[in-house]
Amino acid sequence: MAKATSSLADTPSSPLGLAVIISGRGSNMLAIARASQAGQLNARVLQVIADRDSAAGIAAAQALGLATQVIPAKSFPDKASFETALAEAIDASGATLVVLAGFMRILSAEFTARYAGRLLNIHPSLLPAYKGLHTHERVLAAGEASHGVTVHYVTAELDGGPLLLQARIAVRPGDTADTLAARVQQREHIIYPRVIDWLATGRLQWRNGEPWLDGAALRQPVILEEHES
Repeated sequence: MAKATSSLADTPSSPLGLAVIISGRGSNMLAIARASQAGQLNARVLQVIADRDSAAGIAAAQALGLATQVIPAKSFPDKASFETALAEAIDASGATLVVLAGFMRILSAEFTARYAGRLLNIHPSLLPAYKGLHTHERVLAAGEASHGVTVHYVTAELDGGPLLLQARIAVRPGDTADTLAARVQQREHIIYPRVIDWLATGRLQWRNGEPWLDGAALRQPVILEEHES
């Protein structure tokens, strides 16, 4: 793939263009789109792309008046050809920032390098702990006292890119995977639009391969505690 040429401006003025990539219901996509439409962040969803015909988030996005596209991964002979089509759709949308919102595929090193500093993900754990799937069940099985969610830049390492913002919650007596998932998702819908707004206002920037927030290198994620909003 050729390198994409657009980049995040140091001092954005026009709304930041987003391509949001989903595989399922797209609850974070909807939270971001609604925050945008309510004027709560200087960003606009230009395209919602799903990798599955069955993704319920496509109909939900259309109900909000968003442009949508389905690129079924199963219709391509290999990962490389699927990623080529995905990149072409992203670039054609005019989006500057690519937002993974419940996208259930591991992207190649070539793809993540193409969008370095312009590719975000949200993961339901306090990374670097509990990378991968079934985080709520694993947190409960380990007897952890706290759990949460992380917004991070995407790199070739699974759930391993620079951490930006985390929301932490307490694991309560009697919690199940479902109750944890519900409380974590509530926090997801707060912190994902917040990080996008950092980028849209120029507070968060990608410099020399690492994130900078408010003029300083961000070596540790910002933590949002359960009582904070």
